[in-house]
Amino acid sequence: MTASAGRPLPDGMSIGTVLGQLRAEFPDVTVSKIRFLESEGLVLPGRTPSGYRQFTAADVERLRYVLRAQRDQYLPLKVIKQQLAAADRGESPGPRGVSGHRPQPADDGPRSLTRDELLAATGLTPATLTELEEFGLVKPGDDGTYDPVDAELGMVVRAMARFGIEPRHLRAYRAAADREVGLLEQIVTPLYRQRDTRARDRADQALRELASLSVALHTLLVKMGLRRVTGG
Repeated sequence: MTASAGRPLPDGMSIGTVLGQLRAEFPDVTVSKIRFLESEGLVLPGRTPSGYRQFTAADVERLRYVLRAQRDQYLPLKVIKQQLAAADRGESPGPRGVSGHRPQPADDGPRSLTRDELLAATGLTPATLTELEEFGLVKPGDDGTYDPVDAELGMVVRAMARFGIEPRHLRAYRAAADREVGLLEQIVTPLYRQRDTRARDRADQALRELASLSVALHTLLVKMGLRRVTGG
């Protein structure tokens, strides 16, 4: 949280001004996207007495950090939030202007998104979201809301769309991921079934490590395959 969050700033910027500063580097960013990042606790601007947002230069740098991490590294918001929290505690480098022991908002866990919120956060069209659902890439819960991971997936899908990749092309990714999950499930399920109270902790740790290794292996295999394309 910025030190000024919750009170008016004499030199604060409006959300429109912030949008103008970010658009040069992030042409797809929208007011809705900034509001979504605020709702997730990644930036907390101050407010005027009438309730209008007021951003500092540090808030803008924080937003740049988040948007770059999503665009360049495809990092989940949860990971970006952890990185920012570490920077706020002085444990690791962060964006310019993000330093010191800035208090963070209480983390009550992932917040479900309505369909409109998901569309606003990702910039997807309703038709594209429907396609993602039809191909099993995104699935709303029984109450019709979406997991925050769905928003992260939607942003990746939109980025890939700039290269002509459509939702129907992504079914292979879904199938491959399901096969990986099935393999990992076979490995950790026996641990989860043990009655030892420490078994679940061991299973959770094993699953995290296996998931990380799976992602690393997938990345390396893709890099190796692309060498044939580049001739490297």
